[in-house]
Formats: sequence, C-alpha cells, structure tokens
Amino acid sequence: MSENLGNSQYGTDTLEVISEAKEFNQWMYRIIKPHCSGNILEIGSGIGNISQYFVEDGADISLSDIETSYFPLLKEKFAEKENFKGVQLLDLSDKELEKKHPELIEAYDTIFALNVVEHILDHQTAMANAKKMLRPGGKVVILVPAFQWLFNGFDEQLDHYRRYTQKSLSSLLEGAGFEVIHKQYYNAMGVLGWYVSGNILKKKMIPGGQMKLYNSLVPVWKVLDFFTQKIIGLSVVQVGFKS
Repeated sequence: MSENLGNSQYGTDTLEVISEAKEFNQWMYRIIKPHCSGNILEIGSGIGNISQYFVEDGADISLSDIETSYFPLLKEKFAEKENFKGVQLLDLSDKELEKKHPELIEAYDTIFALNVVEHILDHQTAMANAKKMLRPGGKVVILVPAFQWLFNGFDEQLDHYRRYTQKSLSSLLEGAGFEVIHKQYYNAMGVLGWYVSGNILKKKMIPGGQMKLYNSLVPVWKVLDFFTQKIIGLSVVQVGFKS
C-alpha cells in the first residue's frame, strides 16, 4: 500500500496498524474498485492490505513494491489464487524502466497506487512510466494525502515528500499525458484526527487505539463523505485515462 513505507520501522508499524482496520480498508477498496478492470497492476502493495480484496473478488492482479521484504508474505497469502499473477520488484520512477522491464510496456489495463506517489521524489517520471505500462484506453488510479497544511510528524516519519490538492494532482497527471476523468476527496473526518494527533499533539505514529475507534465508525464517515467529497478529505483520489 505504500512503495517506500518499508524503509523504516515507523512504516512497517503503520502498515500493521492499518491492516487491523478492516472497515477502513474495505472503504478505500470500494472507492477505487469501480475504476479498476482488466489486467491490473498495484504499485506499492506493501503487505497486501488492499490487494487482498482484489484477489478475493477474482480480479487478475499483479503486485509490486520497492521493498522486497514484503514478498514472502504476499506470496504465502495469495499463492493458491489463480488470479494472482505474482509480485515483483519495481521502482515506478526508474528512468530506465523500458530497458529493464520491456515486458511491462503496454501490459496493463489498470494501474493503481494508494498512498505511494507522495513517497516518490521524481513523481513526474513515475507517472510517465505508469502511462508507458498502460494499454491504450487504460487507467491509472491515484490516491495520495491531501493539503500541505496537514503535513506533520506522521508525514516526516513515513518519508512523504509532499501532500496534494486536486489542482496539483491533476497537473501531475495531465503533465504525463493523462486525461483526468474522475476526481474526489476522501475521508473528510480523517482530517481532524490527523491534524490533532500530528499537528497539535506532535505524535509520530498513528495511535492504534485511535485507528480502532475510527475504524468502528466508518459507516458514519461514509455518509459524511457523500457531502464533502468535492470539498475536503484527508486524501485526494484521481483517475487518469490513456487515450
């Protein structure tokens, strides 16, 4: 679920905290699922918090990450599923991607990256590479943290370079040649928890107890998002189309 989270103990611990938030993970999956079809590639699969729902629903999906320590777990978790197409080491910002991975060029109908692009310094090359790996008519689905004013100790410990707005994410996708066909904010209530814990209380890691409480109230947060998704959220979601 995040390409560079595994580079620190904070990242691994955060993935484990989020893995316990089943309602929250299913909510995120339901947000992006309508935009994902055909042969799918996930960038930054982590420990499979979102991958598992695609696999369970029978989607043809390949996984990738820049951190190989996740691979044994992913293979063990999904090995018996025929629709699981494997996991591989992949740096989305590699300037020599075509040379190193010619088999990936125009190989996918959908590429999605959830909480990944904010970890990539050269995000322009990353989006250009995503376009190269998509077939004509394919889509890239991106979810990233929203609003730079929310940048705090959580972001620092997770090695985030930046947070985004609808405008800045659209600029990134359009700069790579995508047509943005869907955009929304996601998880409005999360803004309050993130700001209080990170900006005011100066915590460095998402508290497990706080995440459990938040997870239990996801049905309420979904209703709130129905009214706020065009205005505010902890994350930005956009879909880019390759003509």
